[in-house]
Amino acid sequence: MVHIHSFPPIARTGARLLILGSMPGKVSLRERQYYAHPQNAFWRIAGEVFGFDAQAAYRTRAASLAASGVALWDVLKSCTRASSLDSDIVGSSIVPNDIGGFLARHPRVRRICFNGAKAEELYVRHVRPLLPDRPDISYLRLPSTSPAHASIPFSKKLRAWRAASL
Repeated sequence: MVHIHSFPPIARTGARLLILGSMPGKVSLRERQYYAHPQNAFWRIAGEVFGFDAQAAYRTRAASLAASGVALWDVLKSCTRASSLDSDIVGSSIVPNDIGGFLARHPRVRRICFNGAKAEELYVRHVRPLLPDRPDISYLRLPSTSPAHASIPFSKKLRAWRAASL
């Protein structure tokens, strides 16, 4: 088991949408890039939905996403996990990110989307109870872009993710 830490958010001041994952996988941690696993569909889907080149260099993709009014982060700041699977996260090791602080610094966020059920579950359990009521923010769980969820076809994931765009 290894204790791991997530990355800082990708965001600009005017962000309107926050996409939350659970915790970067091993490839992403090694590369220091969100969704770095070559079979993860995140950048391909984000490029389609938000209109940028998903094959561009990582810095360009991240800047394009942020320029689209989209912020990207993880629910967890740190945790202990043996593999890249969310199911391997040791519950007692969970430390959530300061999403309340993030929302205070990004007051235009009106929607939070979860990249998969585990991100939503972690948010509801570890973050939501710490936040004031925000009726101006809507929530949407989207199908995970992880290669571990390959049973959902790309076309179906893309259709669902199009609902994330404001």
